Amino acid sequence: KPDQDFDVPLLLDLMEGLYLLEHQRISVIDGRTKEPVRKSVLLREARETYRGFSQAYQVYKDLRNKGYIVTPGIKFGADFAVYEHGPGIDHAPFIVSVEDPESIMGPFEVVRAGRLATTVRKQFIIAIPDTKLDEIRYLVFSWFKA
Repeated sequence: KPDQDFDVPLLLDLMEGLYLLEHQRISVIDGRTKEPVRKSVLLREARETYRGFSQAYQVYKDLRNKGYIVTPGIKFGADFAVYEHGPGIDHAPFIVSVEDPESIMGPFEVVRAGRLATTVRKQFIIAIPDTKLDEIRYLVFSWFKA
């Protein structure tokens, strides 16, 4: 924490912003109009901007509600990096890729998940959300040294 207070805008990605807005932890203000942004408007923007937002957000919320810190996982080739305490405090023990329940996972994807988990020494998790049933199946690939 800095020695003195500072006044700068807080920049959040759409998922974190929507999650905090849903939990009434923040207010989102339109930068142009200075008016509050309703949850429905932010959700519509997110769905238009982020391909597969509903499924990814379902997984994001589930992980956050379980107490994990969830960040973008692009540097690991996944949708999310998941921390128990947070970046800079611990390393992300999990990386998560969100997959459509209707998609077919071939051997290439399974090998990719296993190799990626081994390379980055993390558990690679494939999350398969079902938005209709509001449930998520998690497939976990763990690395090991042979």
